[in-house]
Amino acid sequence: MSYDPYDLTQHAPRSPRIRIGGMVILARMLDKGRADLKGKVGDYEYGCSLDQSLLTFIGIDAAALRTEIAKGKGDGELLAWIREHATQQRLPHELDAFNQWHEKRTATTPDRRLKMNSLQAATTAGAARDDVASWFDLLDMDDHASFGGKI
Repeated sequence: MSYDPYDLTQHAPRSPRIRIGGMVILARMLDKGRADLKGKVGDYEYGCSLDQSLLTFIGIDAAALRTEIAKGKGDGELLAWIREHATQQRLPHELDAFNQWHEKRTATTPDRRLKMNSLQAATTAGAARDDVASWFDLLDMDDHASFGGKI
């Protein structure tokens, strides 16, 4: 079996921390979009709430981006399309603030904390980890564990 970078039934998408064009989340979202188009998205979801936070921030419609992904464009071509079509042209300091907020974002209400704790506990041995502070930490740990990684 050859390696398919967009078969998310065999491996995880890129970390939400990976930046394209200075934006967190985008690389992961593009991986999920490509996998979704191939019917290989697995347990992931293109256009989830995390994706929507970036799409709303930059002013891009998920369906319109999916159409561009379907054309077989690479990351750089998609970034150029996003920059041309984004209704919210963000300044570097705005991108930095968005990225920092997401990189540090954690559960801020009791309900969200319970959800985060239950998701962490569902990850093999994840409940024993006291260093999982942010949603990005949890996503990275879950991705790793979901495909056989030790945590």
